[in-house]
Amino acid sequence: MDVPQLADLPHLGQVVPALLGSLGAPGEVSALALPDASSACVLLIDGLGWQLLAEHAADAPVLAELAKRPLRVGFPSTTAAGVAAIGTGLASGEHGMVGYTFEMPGIGVLNALRWRSHTDGSDLRGALPPREVQPLPTTFERAAAAGIDAVVVSSAEFADTALTRATQSGARYAGVHALGDLAARTLDVLSSRSFCYAYHSELDLLGHLYGPGSTAWRMQLRHVDRLVESIVDGLPPGALLAVVADHGMVTVDEKLDLDDTPDLLAGVRAFGGEVRARHVYTEPGAAADVLAAWRTVLGDRAWVLPRDEAIERGWFGHPVSDRVRPRIGDVVAAATGTFGLVRELAEAVESSLIGQHGSLTEAEQLVPLALAQG
Repeated sequence: MDVPQLADLPHLGQVVPALLGSLGAPGEVSALALPDASSACVLLIDGLGWQLLAEHAADAPVLAELAKRPLRVGFPSTTAAGVAAIGTGLASGEHGMVGYTFEMPGIGVLNALRWRSHTDGSDLRGALPPREVQPLPTTFERAAAAGIDAVVVSSAEFADTALTRATQSGARYAGVHALGDLAARTLDVLSSRSFCYAYHSELDLLGHLYGPGSTAWRMQLRHVDRLVESIVDGLPPGALLAVVADHGMVTVDEKLDLDDTPDLLAGVRAFGGEVRARHVYTEPGAAADVLAAWRTVLGDRAWVLPRDEAIERGWFGHPVSDRVRPRIGDVVAAATGTFGLVRELAEAVESSLIGQHGSLTEAEQLVPLALAQG
């Protein structure tokens, strides 16, 4: 089964450089060709796929009207990679957040959202300083260097996380608590020459718990649409708003437990990734046998490639830095259809979720680019 061909679409990482370019920041260019602006904001709605928005346009009429074209998010289609794309303007092969979990050589498998060991839950902030894991200049640092006030408007609970430090250094953090102050703080920031990144997480949460398109998910989408409408209605003259997402989502209805499938364990020393996108780290000399076994067992339920071929095909963008390459599995598996590779004991919570993402399908890869200007 062939991977969907999406390379001609703009990448999520191009959005912030385009917005900074619209504010006159030198050297910030993008194929998006956005209009000049007095201030600019990218609002990321976690989990809002292009296909999901199209299917449920009646629940989000404002967003559906503003969303004129899709973006692709790259591999893996997951929050750590998407947030880092916003925070660096780059794909995962350069910023290095190559999964929900991934191996850091010499340390072990890192959970990038919690910054803890995926094996035993221990805190890794000391062993893995955030700006060593992601050392590239952030888009917020670039904005500040250009004399543009850079602000993050997001949940107060994320203000001092390691992922925030890795991907949002250089910004002032405005912690908020609900949709009301998210909208109010965003509009306050946009009242002067500034760049704002605003983030809403709960649509993704309800998609995971109840499934994308479920009644609970649709009710939350209605609230998201009201949030967008409130910001659009209050945009100051010349202010530019871009609403995007970090990934779409699918309902998983077929699962295979990795830890209960001996043929998929032979020669494997560690797993990374998540249910729809797996990094497989192999024992020395075992990569070829592991690749063959995974292809045999999974068949057309997943695209299974060796690391070098996944890189060559551009799964992680071009280029992939030498710093990032060892974080990618010796074998990489991306689920097709509505299939999931779970670990019901080792990853009990993640394996139980109804909605999942991470892979290369259009449902997960395509997200909206919705634009409005005051």
